[in-house]
Amino acid sequence: MAIVAHPDDESLGLGGMLAKYAAEGAEVSVLMATKGERGRFGTATKSPGLNIVGKTRAEELLQACEALGVDHVRFLGYIDGDLDQAPAEEIIAEIALHIRDLQPQIVLSFGPEGAYGHPDHIAISQFTTAAIMKAADAQFASPASPAHSVLKLYNVLWSKPIWDVYQAAFKELSSTVDGEKRLAFPYPEWMITTRLNTEAYWETAWAAVQCHQTQMAIYQNLDQLTPAQHKILWGRQEFYRVFSLVNGGRQKEEDLFKGIKTEVLPAKM
Repeated sequence: MAIVAHPDDESLGLGGMLAKYAAEGAEVSVLMATKGERGRFGTATKSPGLNIVGKTRAEELLQACEALGVDHVRFLGYIDGDLDQAPAEEIIAEIALHIRDLQPQIVLSFGPEGAYGHPDHIAISQFTTAAIMKAADAQFASPASPAHSVLKLYNVLWSKPIWDVYQAAFKELSSTVDGEKRLAFPYPEWMITTRLNTEAYWETAWAAVQCHQTQMAIYQNLDQLTPAQHKILWGRQEFYRVFSLVNGGRQKEEDLFKGIKTEVLPAKM
């Protein structure tokens, strides 16, 4: 279960992973906090309004998730840019109920730095972590939703080779918050606990990214990358294992399900 902030986060940050596990038969879900209402709207110089942008971006998300093979797509309904202002108790309870309903073994979200300091990314990271605890708490009573313990939580991260390709396309990944500029930074190799080989799915992930047509005005430089560069971006996925109830140690994982007993699932048609 990927819990993220904006339509396109699932493809840019997690597309290769989602496509891989969907193809291998895992039940895959995406919980989206907002509809990206304050994002770009193609090459328009003026936004047509939150409702139109949000509706369009939600449709793009559904197309991207279909390309990736995602089983469940849900929205929390908060507004892009205001996520860190959401009532904490309310949103944490909402996420916890989705976790209880879908019962994921593994949850993935942004790290505490929010990739490049984006307040919405940081907020969903914090809310997700708290919601996992709440979902497992029997004191959080809900007749239709018994307690559920997530076995593993991962934060998506990017090492220097991946950031170098992003920088080649975007020059600088940054956000300005409260007058202070926040820059993206690569994680050191030793912080990467998990590295997946998703080379077989890089074209699927890139196709999903391209479903977000309203955002392609800023992603158009990705079109100029070579196949080798695309393979670096989407052909491997890197994570920090925040916690695991089933395994530990410093040996790098090559599978998110490491330590989890799973039955062999048939590939989805």
